[in-house]
Amino acid sequence: VQLQASGGGSVQAGGSLRLSCAASGLTFSIYGMGWFRQAPGKEREFVGCINWSGASTYYTDSVRGRFTISRDNAKNAVYLQMNSLKPEDTAVYYCAAATSWGGRLPEKYDYWGQGTLVTVSS
Repeated sequence: VQLQASGGGSVQAGGSLRLSCAASGLTFSIYGMGWFRQAPGKEREFVGCINWSGASTYYTDSVRGRFTISRDNAKNAVYLQMNSLKPEDTAVYYCAAATSWGGRLPEKYDYWGQGTLVTVSS
């Protein structure tokens, strides 16, 4: 199983980025997918997740209304659209796959990608 996150980069506050996560080696359409992030010197934190069909999403409070998770099961991919970025969004972003609804608990996820760095400057 491989999860390949991409799309990170440097952006000014107020800008947007779209992260992608390409999955292989698993039946993607039955997995719930999550996004987590880890800022320098901090623990990994939950960002949001989406169920297997894309019909349900859930976000942590700090990103709700700014970030949107979507998925394309035909392409084995999940996306994180990030708008109105803030310096505190700076982190390495990880995608993860859960055999059922993962929610906000990292231990519910079976597979993890390698992360992509997002840097937001003020």
